[in-house]
Amino acid sequence: MEKFIKINERSKFEVQKIMPNDEIMSKLAGYFQSFSDSTRLKILSCLSIMNLCVNDLSMVLGINQTTISHQLKTLKDQNLVDFKREGKILVYHIKSQNVEEMMMYATNMIQ
Repeated sequence: MEKFIKINERSKFEVQKIMPNDEIMSKLAGYFQSFSDSTRLKILSCLSIMNLCVNDLSMVLGINQTTISHQLKTLKDQNLVDFKREGKILVYHIKSQNVEEMMMYATNMIQ
């Protein structure tokens, strides 16, 4: 077992210098909170398979469109999803491959 070493002032300063500031920590908390709702996770799972509109997400998940729209707004506000307009329809997609990779990593960790 590794021996515990008490941190000294210089080491404390080095850790504090590298740590994100309070504003970034607050944004991180909000970002990770986006993953704390099962409906949002279901939406992200669907969108990792294919781009879908609200109506399609509602049909696949068996959840009303109002709830889907509300959760998509949360995901969009956190920069996790975006949409492309196709005529009158908004088709949603995951904004970054990193989100898909994080979802796959988390899924593998809990299995």
